Amino acid sequence: VQLQASGGGLVQAGGSLRLSCAASGRTFSTYGMGWFRQAPGKQRELVAGITRAAMTTYADSVKGRFTISRVNAENTVYLQMNSVKPEDTAVYYCAAENGGTYYRNPKLYDYWGQGTQVTVSS
Repeated sequence: VQLQASGGGLVQAGGSLRLSCAASGRTFSTYGMGWFRQAPGKQRELVAGITRAAMTTYADSVKGRFTISRVNAENTVYLQMNSVKPEDTAVYYCAAENGGTYYRNPKLYDYWGQGTQVTVSS
């Protein structure tokens, strides 16, 4: 499967942004999906994950501000980012996992998108 992330950009602190990740293939609904981010000098971390049954998880740092969702008919997973902070600045990646669940360990994902830059100005 191929993943194409989009929607990044420059946003002021307190603003909103919606990231999209479009997937190719007919079996998108069976994948677990994750949004990761990686800031310079830091490890890649799970921001939000969603199972094929639409169960979700979030990093503590984004709970209450970010929402992950999926529209299987569109082969797309979204990350709605509200009340963004300068510390949310990073390259954001979407990833797919064959087993239909999510993991915090990025090494357990099977497919990756190319990344989209999010920059939050103070």
